[in-house]
Amino acid sequence: MLHVVGIGPGDAGGVTGRALEALRGCDLIVGYDTYVELASRLAPGVRTASTPMTREVERCRMALEQASAGADVALVCSGDAGVYGMASPVLELAADFPDVEVDVVCGVSAAQSAAALLGAPLGHDFATVSLSDRLTPWDVIERRLRACVGADMCLVLYNPRSRGRSEHLARAARAMLDAGASEHTVCGWARAVGRPGQACGTLELGELGGLDADMFTTVFVGNSATRLVRGRMVTPRGYGGLR
Repeated sequence: MLHVVGIGPGDAGGVTGRALEALRGCDLIVGYDTYVELASRLAPGVRTASTPMTREVERCRMALEQASAGADVALVCSGDAGVYGMASPVLELAADFPDVEVDVVCGVSAAQSAAALLGAPLGHDFATVSLSDRLTPWDVIERRLRACVGADMCLVLYNPRSRGRSEHLARAARAMLDAGASEHTVCGWARAVGRPGQACGTLELGELGGLDADMFTTVFVGNSATRLVRGRMVTPRGYGGLR
């Protein structure tokens, strides 16, 4: 059995019961170094194996090979396993391992945990877009951003900036402004949710390009109705008669 486990934001309070059961009941925990360290705190004594960042396919194949050899394996990732997580590549590779049963264990996504810190930025329709162009061409990313602005949807931006992509967040903000979004659109950010150094804040779209974000930051761009209510980011659901 191979369990693909989303461990949420990383703290014990953000891990689902099913995820905890899978971690504590397995023979081996496999994953990216940082996430294996977080998972091992939740399941002390369980054997672990890790790989560095950008070795995702190798990691998935390792987990499948260990499961095929008879181990009960948990492949961990942050947030939810099916949202920019390992569930997709595992299921693609699993065609070569017909004897392995794959169990996808959902977790609290970065969008959900970060949104809760900010208030209710996802109260209405929203989309998630990763700004990493390692696997998706930048022109495709920009097209998706512009389409979301045209549809007046809230946006959650994953992977907003890294050492090799220092200008991507600024380019994304410019693309949204060029697509017709107001520079006063309410935006928010949350960093290291559930971990030491957790922080969050709000700003306007016109300021977003200068945000000091990193790979552990999740960025929110509101729609035309999103506003600040007592310092909290709120996208109205549309109920009449509230004010």
